[in-house]
Amino acid sequence: MVDLPGFPPGRDDAVLKGEVYTMARLGIALDLGTSGFRGQAVDLDNGGQIICTAVTTRHPLPGANVMDHLHFAVELGANRAHEIVIHAVNQVIERLDVQTDNVIRLGVCGNPIQLSLFQNIEIRDLAYAGKHKLEALGVVPPKRDACILKAVDISGLKLPDGTDILIPPAVRHEIGADALAMMIQTHMLDRDEIAIATDYGTNAEMALIADGIVYTGSTAAGPALEGQHIEDGILALPGAICDLESSPGKDPDSRPFNRDTSPKHGLKTWVLDPEMQARPGDTLDPVTGSLIRKGTSNALGITGTGVIALISQAVASGLIRIPKIMTPDSKIHLPDGIVFTERDLKEAGKAIGAVRAGHIALCREAGINLEDIETAYMAGASGTYVDALKAQDIGMLPKGVKKIYQVGNSSLAMAVDMVRDVDALRQMKKVAARLRQHHCMFADSKTFETVYILELSYWTEGMSPEDYNQFLKRFKLPPVIEKTVDSEVIRTVTRDIPDIGQKGLRIISDIGEKRCMRFKGCTGCGGCMEECPEKTLFLEENEPFSITMDLAKCNGPACKRCEKICPENVFHLTDFYLDTPHCKNVSIH
Repeated sequence: MVDLPGFPPGRDDAVLKGEVYTMARLGIALDLGTSGFRGQAVDLDNGGQIICTAVTTRHPLPGANVMDHLHFAVELGANRAHEIVIHAVNQVIERLDVQTDNVIRLGVCGNPIQLSLFQNIEIRDLAYAGKHKLEALGVVPPKRDACILKAVDISGLKLPDGTDILIPPAVRHEIGADALAMMIQTHMLDRDEIAIATDYGTNAEMALIADGIVYTGSTAAGPALEGQHIEDGILALPGAICDLESSPGKDPDSRPFNRDTSPKHGLKTWVLDPEMQARPGDTLDPVTGSLIRKGTSNALGITGTGVIALISQAVASGLIRIPKIMTPDSKIHLPDGIVFTERDLKEAGKAIGAVRAGHIALCREAGINLEDIETAYMAGASGTYVDALKAQDIGMLPKGVKKIYQVGNSSLAMAVDMVRDVDALRQMKKVAARLRQHHCMFADSKTFETVYILELSYWTEGMSPEDYNQFLKRFKLPPVIEKTVDSEVIRTVTRDIPDIGQKGLRIISDIGEKRCMRFKGCTGCGGCMEECPEKTLFLEENEPFSITMDLAKCNGPACKRCEKICPENVFHLTDFYLDTPHCKNVSIH
């Protein structure tokens, strides 16, 4: 048994069943993801049953990826970032609709940046590379080991002071509890095989096991794999187009899992319903947008899995010739006015390329080739809902694997396991200790750098696959092979959260703070609104002019396009995050 800080050696769950807890004991599991938070309430006195699930539609911090969140915390202060994160966590807990006085345990899972912001501990060691730089800043990196705190230790958390807060360990500053969860939940460590597991998302964590050694890595793939930075993209939520087929199969109302790449007229869509199940959407002419066949579900946008399926089918049918869309308006038309643009194609290509570059870099570390991998595991919402063979077609999976497992949200599942049994936290500590000697920092990997440059050339400039492989050969890297086997797809779950509980799913779309500001000297020209890529600014046209921002939709201080466009130089983006003398703060919601 591994002893944990804050938890007495050898303490057993049985002690929690005494007179201290006379009412029903509850637990809460949290997945602090880069694109949003997910929580579940657990009945600990009734076999650990799930009571309710709540998810946010995005992350509460400004920014579209983990580096934006880190940038915000460094520039605006970790305390402010912590306040925003905890405000969102409290909203998730509230929407779970349980009596919080009965919560005795909260398990949290996520990458090191999210967990550090949750705990409000040092984060600058995650932002800066190099021992000397950290020493010059006076930064002492925290240990980030497994521990159990009390709710009173987490400032602003609305739970009883004595609630146990279970914090899992990190492997390295890039590889955290979410990656550990993926390895444990897939059981890849228990099998004698060469396998790779990938948690597909904004920050793609991956692990390769070969000859009993585990090699880990993480790449900021970008938000396109989760439907963000796509013109009409949304997260994997009800109303999201999650799959497409260039022509329906024999049963037009069953979700396709077999490829049909014949260039027939029409794109059939599948849309997530309120239970997060894929249902038939409309079939349209992708060139004109005209309806061919009406489906049973309306669409609100396209999620990352839908983007992957669309690229696969459109490339196979000739609708896309990377990086061009071969339609008169250079757009692919989808149901309910949704479109897919060439800019979207390039954004998705960057993310797909980062994943394949990571896979090749890990193989180089292990001294193997991509075709040596026998099994692939796909985790996360994108890894669950995507058609695995379509993802394989465009390079997101090695093409020679024999089996592909789709395993769901492993991070939330791990948090639930910790809440149900604290020994799961001890298991994570053991696995983390085992992995610390074999981590590949992609930022320092020449292999990753070389392959990613080739991926950018392929996705954004139209480099041919033949030229791609010639350059790999020049850099003494093995070529990317064409598909050599028919991979078997094994879907272990039908949705990324298999059990949403008896009270069902609660979706929180309004997760961030809204601030309304007045800037002295503002002329109300509206340039900041027009320049904002996320359309998160709203101008009150009556003088004195005021501007409202939804902080969660903002791309953060790494963007500042709104500030740079201001002709009067009076707009200051950071004023929305902190109270400053530049302007008058009108209201905070």
